[in-house]
Amino acid sequence: MPIHPTAVVDRQAEVDPTADIGPFAIIEGRVRIGPRTRVYPHAFITGWTEIGADCQIHPGAVVGHIPQDLAYSGAETYCRIGNGTIIREGASVHRGTDPGSETVVGERCFIMANAHVAHNCRLGNDVKLVNAALLGGHVHIGHGAFIAGGAGIHQFVRIGDLAMIGGNSSISMDVPPYLTAVRLGYCVGPNSVGLRRAGFTVEQRNEVKRVYHTLYRSALPFHEAVETLAGTVATDAGRHMLEFLRAPSRRGIAGGPKARRVGDHPTDTADAP
Repeated sequence: MPIHPTAVVDRQAEVDPTADIGPFAIIEGRVRIGPRTRVYPHAFITGWTEIGADCQIHPGAVVGHIPQDLAYSGAETYCRIGNGTIIREGASVHRGTDPGSETVVGERCFIMANAHVAHNCRLGNDVKLVNAALLGGHVHIGHGAFIAGGAGIHQFVRIGDLAMIGGNSSISMDVPPYLTAVRLGYCVGPNSVGLRRAGFTVEQRNEVKRVYHTLYRSALPFHEAVETLAGTVATDAGRHMLEFLRAPSRRGIAGGPKARRVGDHPTDTADAP
């Protein structure tokens, strides 16, 4: 698959012979592009960026550009895109800000049109960002998480594995693994569909539900609920949730339906199990 004659490819770039570089694409700087990756017309890839094998970079996508951070001083920073990842039209993935830092997108991720991954974000494998989803700087997204269209994730927030973020949500605190968060960022229950599709056993799914109810539906203060769970979780899923809850957090853990803010729709509790 050739490099189209109208494409602009920097002499410092390393493009695998099996990659396909389309018309008017621009590859600037020490970019590395892996086997069988397709760069569509008018895509822009720059900086110290590594694109894995079997990726797709669609028209108008921007990968590895200067971060939208006034603190960035031009230092060598990185952007790494894992194998099999798809970046659709108009999406942007920026490189890190601090010298030597990086933005990392895992394998088989699907970043849809006009989504944005800011500097120093880390996405696990199989993450999906739907159209116009926005990640602030230093956001961490766990494996298999689903961020629906128009959702905005605040800087330094953690989203756990297989979490589901509803469309147009505003998430300013950490969302634990396997849970669904909506609207102004409150957790309404397990991501039951996602857990079944991922092959979680009935025992694991039931424990996720029990952890959710202990955290958000019991009368226990949150920190006491976490300590209560420490002595009772029995599956890998439960232990992973507990590990997330106990890990350091810059933003704190998202609340449940009782933490709704003024202005939420009165029927929001219907989303809860």
